[in-house]
Amino acid sequence: MTPTARRAAVGYLRASYPVSERRACRLTAANRAMIRYRRRLRVDEAHSRERLRLLAGERPRWGYRRLHVLLKRAVGVINHQRV
Repeated sequence: MTPTARRAAVGYLRASYPVSERRACRLTAANRAMIRYRRRLRVDEAHSRERLRLLAGERPRWGYRRLHVLLKRAVGVINHQRV
């Protein structure tokens, strides 16, 4: 079962029956931290991803190191591990 499916199952149990989050998680074998987790996207992350795809499309033979330099010039400070 995927985490998304487990979240949906816990939500269904809590909405349909008078059970606590703890009990619903125990019944679905879901970790409570996983149920509460919400991914936070950075505001500039979508822009930097799109810019990286554009740069990589223009220069398909260049590696990630050179693309990182170009992306840093275009977007600003960005970690090389993120590239």
